[in-house]
Amino acid sequence: MKKTLALLLCVMSPISMAIEVGANVPQCNLVDLSKNTPISLSKTGKVVYVDFWASWCAPCAKSMPFLNELHEQFNSKGLEIVGIDVDDDKADGLKFLEKVPVVFSTATNPDAQCAAAFGVQTMPSSYLIDRKGKLRYIELGFFSENKNDIRQKVEKLLAE
Repeated sequence: MKKTLALLLCVMSPISMAIEVGANVPQCNLVDLSKNTPISLSKTGKVVYVDFWASWCAPCAKSMPFLNELHEQFNSKGLEIVGIDVDDDKADGLKFLEKVPVVFSTATNPDAQCAAAFGVQTMPSSYLIDRKGKLRYIELGFFSENKNDIRQKVEKLLAE
């Protein structure tokens, strides 16, 4: 996936491949990382936080505890977090999750179509989707100073 994603980033300009705020969530071929069952990003009536991550991404390891906090705080209020591993080898993602356990759903996208559809440009890349399936917020990278802002955006969408 690293090679596939790198090639996509080189071939396509960021403008042509990036999903924009207000767009419908792309359809993705996702498989639960540990259960091998399908996962959908179209969660009717839920706010969905999609986070693309990789085992080789140091900021991703730092973001996971925050995503666990968001899940614990807001899951019962309608927030669904889906972490999408972009590693080429599923075993790398599973090994990462042994070191950095999570309490939310994790998936893999075997054909790499999902990262391309979202226009992933950096790791991690996060996308906040409202209850109607519209993209409302994009967060590129992970910065501790943005945690309160992200939490407020989640709360706002959950209140709508």
